[in-house]
Amino acid sequence: MNDRREEQSTSDTQSSNDPAARRLLQAWKTPTGWRYWSAVNNSEVGLWYTLTAFAFFLFGGLLALVMRIQLAVPENDFISADTYNQVFTLHGSVMMFLFAVPILEAISIMLLPEMMGARDLPFPRLSAFGFWCFVIGGVFVCGSIFFDAAPRGGWFMYPPMTTQYQDGVGVDIWLLGLSFIEIASIAAAVELIVGVLKCRPPGMRLNLIPLYAWYILVVAVMILFAFPPLIAGDVLMELERALDWPFFDASRGGDPLLWQHLFWIFGHPEVYIVFLPSIALIAMIVPTFSRTPMVGYSWVVLAAVGTGFLSFGLWVHHMFTTGLPGITIGIFSAASQAVAIPTGVQLFCFIATLLVGRVVRSVSLLFVLAGLATFIIGGLTGVMVAVAPFDYQAHDTYFVVGHLHYVLIGGTIFPIVAGFYYYYPFVTGKQLSERLGYWIFGLMFIGFNVNFFPMHLAGLQGMARRIYTYSPMLNVGWLNMISTIGAFVLASGILVFLIDVLRPKGKQPLVKRNVWNAGTLEWSGQVPDRPWGIRSIPVIESRYPLWDQDDFIAKVDAGQFYLPDAAEGLRETLVTTTVDARPIQCLRVPGPTFLTLWAAIFTGGVFIFGTFHWYVAAGLSGVLAFATIITWLWTGTSIIPEKDQKEIGLGVTLPIYVSGPNAVGWWAMFITMMGDMTAFVSLIFGYYFYWTIHEDFPPKDIAGPGTFWPLASLAAGVAAWGLTVVTKKRNSANDARGFYAASIASLVCAAVGIVALWMGIWQHDMDPTEHVYPAIVCAIALWTGLHLLVGSVMHLYCIARRLAGRMTNRFDADIVNVTLYWHFAVITIAVTALTLGLFPVAVGR
Repeated sequence: MNDRREEQSTSDTQSSNDPAARRLLQAWKTPTGWRYWSAVNNSEVGLWYTLTAFAFFLFGGLLALVMRIQLAVPENDFISADTYNQVFTLHGSVMMFLFAVPILEAISIMLLPEMMGARDLPFPRLSAFGFWCFVIGGVFVCGSIFFDAAPRGGWFMYPPMTTQYQDGVGVDIWLLGLSFIEIASIAAAVELIVGVLKCRPPGMRLNLIPLYAWYILVVAVMILFAFPPLIAGDVLMELERALDWPFFDASRGGDPLLWQHLFWIFGHPEVYIVFLPSIALIAMIVPTFSRTPMVGYSWVVLAAVGTGFLSFGLWVHHMFTTGLPGITIGIFSAASQAVAIPTGVQLFCFIATLLVGRVVRSVSLLFVLAGLATFIIGGLTGVMVAVAPFDYQAHDTYFVVGHLHYVLIGGTIFPIVAGFYYYYPFVTGKQLSERLGYWIFGLMFIGFNVNFFPMHLAGLQGMARRIYTYSPMLNVGWLNMISTIGAFVLASGILVFLIDVLRPKGKQPLVKRNVWNAGTLEWSGQVPDRPWGIRSIPVIESRYPLWDQDDFIAKVDAGQFYLPDAAEGLRETLVTTTVDARPIQCLRVPGPTFLTLWAAIFTGGVFIFGTFHWYVAAGLSGVLAFATIITWLWTGTSIIPEKDQKEIGLGVTLPIYVSGPNAVGWWAMFITMMGDMTAFVSLIFGYYFYWTIHEDFPPKDIAGPGTFWPLASLAAGVAAWGLTVVTKKRNSANDARGFYAASIASLVCAAVGIVALWMGIWQHDMDPTEHVYPAIVCAIALWTGLHLLVGSVMHLYCIARRLAGRMTNRFDADIVNVTLYWHFAVITIAVTALTLGLFPVAVGR
């Protein structure tokens, strides 16, 4: 990073003769010294994110080597069974939660603005907050193994093993630590969705978006719908462990299979959440080294969307052996095989592009080809386990371990390494060694296949997964020894790669601009890159503007497009329409701050102290987190500008402040609430799952909340929502008294709604520890009550903003977004009231 700052300083000096460039550079300048860690620039946060995720990858890899040493020979005692359980649980959890998803989000945060000609993503502080959450949560989870306190239940944490048969805090560390990290993932997903939809350069219509951005859009939407079910499952399991609410305890009406459903509704899309961004890297690399545009662009986009859609219909194929009905198995088996169709379309388009182009040899392309080859093998074995009769034989054997590593490493690691070689000059201005790269490729490709292919054979011979040793009578010792040798060869390749990445390159000359002769926008940046991202935001007319638009880079450098200056010394970027990318706002984004770091530390305290049941400390940390986040919002969002409009260049004038569907904040609220609603639907799914599976649910001998109180809470919630709408209208009419009166009335109604929810439970003596029925009723009521409470806090925030003159009838983004929140809140309380109050009556219980 020191090299980068020195080179950046040299380039900055070269801009000193251009006053507009100087002002722009000053506005986007990266902080120096200890304040460097307050930076929120996508280039810095993306780099920290990438390096941290890679560090977790190395840690997970070391754990894998320990496992391979243990399994190298039969009946080995290199480590104990208990230690092995901790190692293999952390290995899977680290690779899935701390590397596979985060590194692809990290790469996207770093690359996406430049790919779209944006100065930054729309919420740079949210990216920084997500990064710090990721670091704190990751260190907390990984550090547990050094205190013999790591989780032991595998990365899938099946109950009742993790609810009834594991003491200690290991499972709680997994549940709360990774839930904390999932917040970071969802925050990044919101940022990326809004970024792709609203921050494209003028002219970049949907059919001109870089394929990488399409893939990231699909993946971010998948994260939004896949992670909340796991968060809902985490909440239920932690409630069972901490408060003895028996969601998964069969003796009290619970069902362990509910966890499997919630986990795999997340878990299977997770595979494609990991796979698709890697394919996105391939989609950027292949055209560059083929010297031709991507063949079948539209087909690739449709296939990516189709893959994402189908991935949500496959989770049950992980549960074929749990006793599901035959028709269910048949449907999910067919769906699991159908996903091969869009996947194949993408692969054929890549191959066709290579065939029609003039291929230029490179290490990056070699890793792409390795990724495609190994992924095809993994995909074919995936089709095999999608066939139920074969799955019955291979389930929980090492065949599945071999299959998933071919998919995940073939589909993920090789393309990521290819991306490292491809984008390293973009980030650092220097190039990795091509000569070393061929050695690294050989070691990694050979090591990978020697490591994982024998696992298929060991599995077919009956070697079960998740075991710490095995009998010599099984005759798989030689296969395991080969796998262990392969693991170390693969590790040696990664070690050489790490040396190449980290070796000092101070004397190595800078690469030329657009070193690969690529056609996409991110390569228009100067070498070394500037913190402003792009000198002026261009008008896009092609998918490959560097190849197709005349004098493109010269015009960008000359500031002939939009926002070539920062006259007010503030950070600005463009917001455009969702479909045809017409400019609609000059968005001012906030600059460096330590608030994001403190907010992450205090939020992390809630989860970490909660893990050890230090509830006073957790509560205090929660108060500090709340105060920090309010300060962040108060000082950094919806700021009233000194003027209404600004001339952004090319004779175009745009508003600086907008609200409603044109505003990025409105989109962020909408997308966040979609994820929130998914988590709520997961809880409701749990309620109806129990009713579907268990004939005595709701049980006749256990009282429910009745009908009156849930309907009373619904009436109060609807009134609170209606008054919120009135509040927004009174604010628009600049009727201050009407605004305050409606706000306070809405607060009162929300409070009545919360009380009514709990009166039904309290009056009927519902004990959530007695049976799963009162437990799930209390969980849903708790969720809904919290949402009414949050809505009330939002009202108080708007009241304070208006009193302070920070919100007016013209500058009303806060109350507009709060009203949007209440639209979702009223749906939540309606579903809650109808489910808890009327459903038992409808089914005669």
